[in-house]
Amino acid sequence: MARVTVEDCVKMVNNRFELVALSAQRAKQIASGAALTLDRDNDKDAVVALREIAESTVDLEILRKESISSYSSYKMSESIASRQDEENSLADEIHETFSDMRSLRDARDDDAEEEFEDAGMSFVDMDEDVQD
Repeated sequence: MARVTVEDCVKMVNNRFELVALSAQRAKQIASGAALTLDRDNDKDAVVALREIAESTVDLEILRKESISSYSSYKMSESIASRQDEENSLADEIHETFSDMRSLRDARDDDAEEEFEDAGMSFVDMDEDVQD
């Protein structure tokens, strides 16, 4: 098993934070079943990813794009899900408000009908009298 050090990897990726992001992306790919470019030698996915970066057997530009893309799409889908939850909540609130308004209207109409009947007048529903 070849020992990989950060110094070996920093020759390929100058920024250590970027190195972490790229190696994590590659380790995720390996864990998902991506083909290895080196022998595993009983190493874990993260170590294999670092070795591949150190030995330049993977395309760093592709890893960069995929790393950014995976993070962006995650945030986007999270934002969309949050917005959909908010829209559903607002739709429920609007539905409840209209339901309350219908109940109040029906109660008002029932009260008006009773007042007309108490006064000896008849209440006619305009919708029932309209003919096509």
